Amino acid sequence: MSISEGDGRAVEGDRHGGRHLDASRDAVLCDAALRLLAQIGYDRLTVDAIATSAGAGKATIYRRWSGKAELVVDALLRHKPHPVAPDTGSLRGDLRELALRASAPTGQPLDSSVMVGLASALPRDPDLRAAFEERLVAPHRRVLAAVFERAVARGEIAPVANLDLVVSLIPALVLYRLLVQTQEVDPTFVESIIEGVILPLVLAGPVSLQSTPTY
Repeated sequence: MSISEGDGRAVEGDRHGGRHLDASRDAVLCDAALRLLAQIGYDRLTVDAIATSAGAGKATIYRRWSGKAELVVDALLRHKPHPVAPDTGSLRGDLRELALRASAPTGQPLDSSVMVGLASALPRDPDLRAAFEERLVAPHRRVLAAVFERAVARGEIAPVANLDLVVSLIPALVLYRLLVQTQEVDPTFVESIIEGVILPLVLAGPVSLQSTPTY
């Protein structure tokens, strides 16, 4: 159902095929969202605060995004390259290439602060969790899965059972580094995951990760 601008939201036609939107405003609004997110956290972040910080009205935001969850995820994506599976000819080479991309400077100095700001909200906010999973996590997981599947096709490794769990190890350890250790993710850290965890795991033979039994 469309919502009028009088309620602070733009009609649906404005967001989906209506009048042209000034793309330069998108960057200003996204930067304001990330800056405030790093300062006050997601729970305290509001569309009003973002609009005020960017010198815009709420209707300007709602013409572009459905709410703060979509805006925040879009802002994060602006500082991350679209994930594409590399093809260096080896699993080690592909993983290293992904590591270099992941740890490359983004021009956004607030990465760790932003992730800390999101961490507490993700379990409680279904809109944020859905947008974060669909647009940020899932594409990277698919790229990692493609890298392992290509290595299997080359005969480099045996098929990996529970591949979804294996490809989740890298992002899980990256988040642990950011949120628990409060340290930046640099190439040395990502390389240590690849060489110390991932490669030994998949090169050892068929991998089947089971839950630890309880007695």
